[in-house]
Amino acid sequence: MVDDLTTRGYLDDAAFARQWVDTRSARGYGAARLRAELRARGVDAASVDVAVATLAPDATLARALALARRRLPVIARGRSERVAARLSEYLLRRGYATGVVVRVVRQLTRVVVTPD
Repeated sequence: MVDDLTTRGYLDDAAFARQWVDTRSARGYGAARLRAELRARGVDAASVDVAVATLAPDATLARALALARRRLPVIARGRSERVAARLSEYLLRRGYATGVVVRVVRQLTRVVVTPD
């Protein structure tokens, strides 16, 4: 039955992975989190890699920056010395690469940050 559905084009892991990456990245999730979510759903590694490779580095940085700008007022309500660390932790949980996180946090907080 599964083979028949795959043959007919009703089951396509690659198409599902592309759609998942498009939808979830638009909601502010980074490559690491998208990879983990797709693997948890049983999508093969090759399809995951191809789908995640479609994310443009410039667009990823822009999405992370926009997400951080929206989140910063909420994070800044706490202790001011922890703002950079909390923002870094938030972006890392969202799946952004360390290099992207450092650039965004440095730009928004003007602090040199090294995530743990």
